[in-house]
Amino acid sequence: MSPEYQNPESHAFTAEASSAEGAGTVRVATPTVTEAEATPEVAETAFSTDDVANLAENPEQPGKQSRDVPHEEPQEQTPETIQQAADKPVDTPMEQLIEQYAVPQAAPAGGEIFDGRVIAVTDLGVVVDVGAKFEGLVPAQEFLDTGGIHFQSGDSIAVERLPEQKDGYVLLSHVRAHRRRVWEQIEKSHKEGLTLTGKVVDRIKGGLVVDIGIRAFLPASQLDLRPVHDLEAWKDRELECRVLKLNRKRGNVVVSRRVILEEEQRKQREAFAETLTEGSIVTGKVKNITEYGVFVDLGGLDGLLHISDLVWGRIAHPSEAVSAGQEIQVQILKFDKEKMRISLGRKQLLPDPWVTVPERFPVGTHLRGKVVGLADYGAFVHIEAGVEGLVHVSEMSWSKRLKHPSKMVKVGDEVEVVVLELKPEQRRISLGLKQTSQDPWAGVAEKYVVGSVVGGRVRNLADFGAFVELEEGIEGLIHVSDLSWTERVKHPSEKLKKGDTVEAKVLRIDGEHRRISLGLKQVNDIWANWFAEHKLNEVLKGKVVRNAAFGAFVELAEGIEALCHISEIEERRPKGESGDRSKQKTGKGSTAPLVQGKEYEFKVIRLDPEQRKISLSYRAAQKQVERRDIEVFRSSKSSPNATIGDAILAKRQAN
Repeated sequence: MSPEYQNPESHAFTAEASSAEGAGTVRVATPTVTEAEATPEVAETAFSTDDVANLAENPEQPGKQSRDVPHEEPQEQTPETIQQAADKPVDTPMEQLIEQYAVPQAAPAGGEIFDGRVIAVTDLGVVVDVGAKFEGLVPAQEFLDTGGIHFQSGDSIAVERLPEQKDGYVLLSHVRAHRRRVWEQIEKSHKEGLTLTGKVVDRIKGGLVVDIGIRAFLPASQLDLRPVHDLEAWKDRELECRVLKLNRKRGNVVVSRRVILEEEQRKQREAFAETLTEGSIVTGKVKNITEYGVFVDLGGLDGLLHISDLVWGRIAHPSEAVSAGQEIQVQILKFDKEKMRISLGRKQLLPDPWVTVPERFPVGTHLRGKVVGLADYGAFVHIEAGVEGLVHVSEMSWSKRLKHPSKMVKVGDEVEVVVLELKPEQRRISLGLKQTSQDPWAGVAEKYVVGSVVGGRVRNLADFGAFVELEEGIEGLIHVSDLSWTERVKHPSEKLKKGDTVEAKVLRIDGEHRRISLGLKQVNDIWANWFAEHKLNEVLKGKVVRNAAFGAFVELAEGIEALCHISEIEERRPKGESGDRSKQKTGKGSTAPLVQGKEYEFKVIRLDPEQRKISLSYRAAQKQVERRDIEVFRSSKSSPNATIGDAILAKRQAN
């Protein structure tokens, strides 16, 4: 852009007019014409054929007729008019010409723009033929800032007509004409969204300066689709842009290259989107790599290739599989045309390792793998590319009750595992870690025989009992009811604490469910000893420890209790005398004649060693004692006819 195009208002011209007599020179100072004043509304000067004839006949006449001077329209030529013209004198008197110039002439109209042709280049400037009834002059001052006149004869030139004259020429301005046309083009571009071409001429704060005929501002944010950091690299480059904002009064114009790129991108996307279908295979270029996936340029549209769809298997970062700029083949998994979002897959084009997993890794196969991930419920083990299995936390140890797999393994460990279950359709393999070592429960029944006494350490306490570790991987349960023969234990902590070493008897073994029932009170089995020492119908002494409505509980030995039912306490009486029995009771829960805390003789009438139950009879014991006393009395008196009364009387006398 030539400098004169920037400041056309800096030029002021002076028009000179000489009178026909050369009496003097009148200099008219022409004020600077602003853009607001130089408008097309200024009247255009028009010339008739007679004016041109007058100029030819009187070349010394400097003035030119304005269209405001009235003139006659040409009339139709008839014989009469031709004769009248022949009779008219040819020469016009000089006095008439002088009078004509004495009449004030209308000022030539200004503001019109013409596309003229350079006739000549002189010291005064450029003489231009605008194709009308006059020739104009572009003053040489307009070309000072460009280093001189750069036009030659025959060149086309755009000019604006000024209202002044100089040396017989209408003054013209090339700078103003050019600037006005540039602004018209800019305004049209702004209204209609047309594209302009400009050159980057400078870099300023926040963007670039682009020459589009005038200096326009291109913000850095409007330069490209993505942020541009090196603005210096754009200097002297030609680019296309569109006008975003303009203020002609202030001469401000803001342009954008981004809107053109976005429009082109949108058109490309729409055209490309019509060719895409889910399941189709396309080729793209890796545009950007993130932690969660890869953005692939498909040629107008970007698709996301998630890290989980990149390869069969686990990778820490997508850069392990692809690199920026790499061309790859991908499959369209999902295409949302409304949001223009494309989900891509690459592993779907690679061989699926799970197809042959059942044949290569049947149940029971021992494998070696690498721990690649830990979760609360287990550890993930990498077997081969694309194939991983899960070792559940319950399958890690025979003995340890692990709360988290990190107590057993860590990421990066090489481990040996056993295939426990296969679900190829769900892409799942269940693995076992503890199965690679011997199962301690395999010989439990032979090692811990029912009835044998074993030792162990109290590992844990629960409301229902205590868990005793017999060896690594083998635990048994002592139920709360098997802690004591005599005491009513509500919680095992009343008898045991964690870490205690105890001896217990093996009561039951459930190998299928891996359970061993132990008994602490059975180690010192006083019941077995008592049953071995006593027999049925034996008369024993016992202490009444408590009475109940149905009988009395009698302590026969420490920890050994028996029940004497109410029917075995008193003599059976006729139905009419049944009411006397209630009178003998001293209160609720008491049974007469047995008093709590006193000792009596009882007869064993039933024994149940398995249920640990003994039934007693106070009434039968009393009868047996009476018989024994009679026999003793008869033997001592040598009287075989002695009666019970005699025996009772003799016993009272002895006391």
